[in-house]
Amino acid sequence: MPVDHTPGMGPRLSAAGRAAAAVVVGAALVGCAPDPPVPAVSSSPTSPSAAVPSPTEPAPTGPTATPPAGELRLSVLGDVGDGGSASAVLESIAARQDDLTLAVGDLSYGDTGAEAQWCRFVTDRLGAEYPFQIVAGNHDDDGPNGVIDAFTACLPNRLPGLVGDYGRQWYVDLPAGRPLVRVVLVSPGLDFGQGHLSYAEGTEHYRWTEDAIRSARATGVPWLVVGMHKPCLSVGKYDCDPGPDLTNLLVREGVDLVLTGHEHMYQRSAALALGAGCPRIEPGRYEPGCLAPSGGTTFITVGTGGKSLRDSSPGDPERPYFRAVSAANENPAHGSLAVTVRPDTLTATFEAVEGAAFSDTVELRRP
Repeated sequence: MPVDHTPGMGPRLSAAGRAAAAVVVGAALVGCAPDPPVPAVSSSPTSPSAAVPSPTEPAPTGPTATPPAGELRLSVLGDVGDGGSASAVLESIAARQDDLTLAVGDLSYGDTGAEAQWCRFVTDRLGAEYPFQIVAGNHDDDGPNGVIDAFTACLPNRLPGLVGDYGRQWYVDLPAGRPLVRVVLVSPGLDFGQGHLSYAEGTEHYRWTEDAIRSARATGVPWLVVGMHKPCLSVGKYDCDPGPDLTNLLVREGVDLVLTGHEHMYQRSAALALGAGCPRIEPGRYEPGCLAPSGGTTFITVGTGGKSLRDSSPGDPERPYFRAVSAANENPAHGSLAVTVRPDTLTATFEAVEGAAFSDTVELRRP
């Protein structure tokens, strides 16, 4: 179940503090309806103001015989660019010595043909062999700021056992051999030169995603994380480009954490679940029955990798779903999400750079 927190003031958690944390701190959410009476522990945070191939591995038939590893540390960012803020975010990731990083699209914002230059911007700060794992965004699927095949050529996959089409639609179990988590990356609404990919129910991409999730559950992988560039639920400027079918699939299948970029802000939802009071999540409206009494799916947008921040919309109808927001007009901060995965807990902490005091943490616990 999620240990979900509401706001206050305080310093950022250090890497050591994050790894040892048993109680977590969340962030301020301005203009949000009060948390509903759900049985989650609450306390306070710190805030100052192109077809894709199907999986080729056979579907497993039973739980894994190998116990999961003790701990995995990964980071998440999107909407990066190559300015001073982007450099600071990458350098903060390097200082944490994470095991890998997931970049959820919109990478360089440079010119097509200059992808290798941006890759060097990353490797100069993180190291040439560091697993900086990518999925495309709308600026780098088929342009206008690069093409994904060029980015995957200079930032290749460095994780063993990856299944799918790296940079577009893929998954991997981590760590290899003793997995704690399956990470699934998809590309709804992106155009790789053959039209926008649909993940509507019944499509090839929907079935691929469903199979990737269910096969992880069949092998007993403790945690499921799905990443993509565009969010569906948001307090920013965009509508639900991934489509409601994919969003409801992720919630129905009990994905623990959904990671996105696209909106140039940080936003974290409450845990959501389908049930009698919420047969389906409808984008553009708030339904209190979709708030999970336990377990559920948490959505986090980390479009704070370096590009200029954008305003949030305090009056957005989906706003009551969200427990923490950082945007140009409230609690502004660039930074990355530091995720520590253990067999029984998954802790996600937003760590700001450049002196911003905003921080947010949520801890998910296995029943």
